[in-house]
Amino acid sequence: MVTGPQISIAISDLCFGCGRNNPCGLKLKFEWDGKKARAEFTPNKFHQGLAGIIHGGIITTILDEAMGYATYYEGIMCVTATMQIKFKRPLLIDEPTIVTASMTKNARRFTETEAKMTLKDGTLIAECTAMQYVGSSEPKNNA
Repeated sequence: MVTGPQISIAISDLCFGCGRNNPCGLKLKFEWDGKKARAEFTPNKFHQGLAGIIHGGIITTILDEAMGYATYYEGIMCVTATMQIKFKRPLLIDEPTIVTASMTKNARRFTETEAKMTLKDGTLIAECTAMQYVGSSEPKNNA
C-alpha cells in the first residue's frame, strides 16, 4: 500500500522470493553477517527460459530480493526504483549458487544497493546495482 510519499511495507509469507507459503515461490532464506545478506539457491527445470538455461527474470528476481534483504537487515524497508543488471554467463539447471547483497549508500529517501550471484566456486553469474525508495525505518533486525 502506498499513501502519499510514505510507503507501507510488510514482508508477506506469500512473497515470490522468500515466502514460505507460496507454492510457486523461490523460498529464499537469507542470513546476515552484519554487512551482507546471503542466500543459496539451486535452480531447477521449472526456472528455465531457453532449454537448460535459467530465465534471466528469475536471476533478476533473486538479486532484487537480496538487495531488499540487505536494506531490511539494516533496519530500512524499501521498494526498488531502478535496477541495472549485468549477466556474465548463463546459469544452468541444477547449478548451486550463492547470492550476496549489501547497502552502499543510505540517504533519507533512498538507498543504493549492490548484489551478485556466483556459483559456489566463485564464478560470477550476474551482478546488479539498484536504487530503492525508503518506505520506513525500523530497528535493526538480526533475525
